[in-house]
Amino acid sequence: MHASAALAADVEYVPPASPPVDLVVLEVAMPQPSAAAVDREQLRAAIREEYALVATDPGQPFHFHTGRPLAAMLGYEERWLEGISEEALASFAGTGNPFLAGEVAAGERVVDVGCGAGLDTLIAARRVTASGRVVGIDMTPAMLERARAAARAADADNVELRQGYAEELPVPDGWADLVISNGVLNLAPDKSAAFAELARVLRPGGRLQIGDLLVDRPVPESAKAKIDLWTG
Repeated sequence: MHASAALAADVEYVPPASPPVDLVVLEVAMPQPSAAAVDREQLRAAIREEYALVATDPGQPFHFHTGRPLAAMLGYEERWLEGISEEALASFAGTGNPFLAGEVAAGERVVDVGCGAGLDTLIAARRVTASGRVVGIDMTPAMLERARAAARAADADNVELRQGYAEELPVPDGWADLVISNGVLNLAPDKSAAFAELARVLRPGGRLQIGDLLVDRPVPESAKAKIDLWTG
């Protein structure tokens, strides 16, 4: 069973003054799972192949929702989407809404881990204004190409898109005020390494706002080794 959730890791989290009615913020100690027994490079290749299709041919059927209808399902307001290209919207494939977990302030520096076609990156860029910066990171070249096109179309000069992995973020230590991620960490076989990287790039007192999938029961090691179960 899965559910979308906002997670708080081992960093300080300051909730907004008026949190959404349905939002529950928990102080939890992150578990320390072992890395899944799956070939990491084969898994990354399979994920890149699937999400390249989402970038280049988003109209085909996938086993997950995509596009503007998905954004509406996840609580993205129409005004947030204004000025964002339809191409970027069509390739949106998140699993949650990191913006429900807290505000993004003018002047902040934000890292979007697994930025995909750039929807969350561009929403954050508008909120930090010209005085802030947003770095979007993705491992799929086709998604980065779509995100860069969307950033150019939106005149988002405060956005930079970089290729990289959640476990190896191309961001300096302590750079970010806020790290957001949407539907990406569930695809990382080494969750401990990924969360360690999120903590590394955050400044002291920085925040995590994550929308992702959670499993409510242990997954057998034999299942973790099957790449088709990760991607499908």
